[in-house]
Parts: sequence; C-alpha cells; structure tokens
Amino acid sequence: MPANEFLNLEGQKLSTSRNWAVWGKDFITEFPNQEDILRYVLCSIAPENKDSDFSWKDFQARNNNELCSIFGNFVNRTLVLTKKYYRELLHLEIELLEVDVELLKTIKETPDNIAQAVRSFRFRDAQGEAMKLARAGNKYLADTEPWKLIKTDPERVKTIMNISLQITANLAIVFEPFMPKKALDLAELLNIKLPRWEQAGNDQLIPANHTINEPGILFEKIEDEKIEEQIEKLKNQGQKPTKYPL
Repeated sequence: MPANEFLNLEGQKLSTSRNWAVWGKDFITEFPNQEDILRYVLCSIAPENKDSDFSWKDFQARNNNELCSIFGNFVNRTLVLTKKYYRELLHLEIELLEVDVELLKTIKETPDNIAQAVRSFRFRDAQGEAMKLARAGNKYLADTEPWKLIKTDPERVKTIMNISLQITANLAIVFEPFMPKKALDLAELLNIKLPRWEQAGNDQLIPANHTINEPGILFEKIEDEKIEEQIEKLKNQGQKPTKYPL
C-alpha cells in the first residue's frame, strides 16, 4: 500500500482547524471549470517521497508555462493550421523523414511509460510522461515550421499536420487519467469520441478526410491579480475560524 509524505500550503502545514487550507467549494466557485488544473498541479507536486508545498504562484506558473504555453499552444497551433490549410479535411501523406519516425516512436512508447509509472505508484512521473508527449509535439511544430513550409513544400506540410493531429488525439487519451474533463474537451475539438486507453500509442486515430471542429482555447492563462487575491484571502482566513465544518 503506497503512502505519501505531507503536503504543505504556502510554506506552512495544512490545518483545517486553523483554516489554513484551500477549500474545494471555494476553488470551484472562484475558478469555474478549472478543477482539472488543480488536479494537474496537485499531481505534479504530490509528496510521494518527501514533503512538498502548494503555493498559488506555483499553481499559476504550472498553468501558464506548462498547460498553456506547451500543451495548449501545441493543440491550438495544430487545430488552427489544419483548419487554415485544409478547411475541414485532413490530408494524409505517408512519406516520412527521420524526425517523423522518432516522433511516431514517442507516441507509441508514451502509454507504456505511463502505465509502468502508475503500476509503481509514481503518479508524478506518469503525468510527466504525458506532458513529455505534449512537449515533443510542441517542439516538432516549432522545428518543422509548417507555417513557413506551406509556401515551398505543401505536400510535406500534409505529413506534419497529420502527425500533429495524431499526437493531439493521443494526448486526449494519456491525459484522461489526470485531467478527465480536459481530455473530453480535447476530444470534442477533434470531433471524435474519446478513445479508450487501449488505443493509446496508435498513430492512426484520426482518419483521412476527417472533419475537426472549430479550434478553441483548451487552457487560459491566470493573471497575477487573481493569484494575489488568493494569497491575501488565505492570509486573512487563517485568522478566522474554520469555514467548513468537518
């Protein structure tokens, strides 16, 4: 049976009696539809081997720098470019370069790496493997620059966008254990039913001539003002009785 160490809050021990806590009811009210963001952050800092600390600024940084700038940026670029170049159709090409082969290998290996970590109760590592796939996709687009290549080699861009869409579909699967609502949102953007875990690693999840939905923002950045409000609120509530009886 796995056991974790302690999770602290803003450098202090969590204490419901002292009201030094982030209450779930408050979070849902003040961060509507962002429960998965909290799930992601808590998994990222899970005290599996030693005590860890939740801070609002770290919560903001992980949302803005990881979920928005890496995961969300890759998904948005993929969907926007696909719509722009092919309207509602995905064109498939089969000629692969070495960079494509390496990325397809990463797609295939990711679910096995996640499963192995989960079986060992290393949930932080498991979620990290899912994020590695998002990072790989983001780097792939940045390196191949299909927005430039479309002018000189449009056939090559078909392959790039196909692979990017296959990564996006796989991200919906591998992130489902960690962010189930966002996984469903991503599947909806792709206009597919969320694939089962057994389909993870498949590089043909999106078929030829598939119609994707209009691109949407998967993650939104959290502004400094919002975080400062939460920090100030925590300081103030720590001087008052517990709000929610246990």
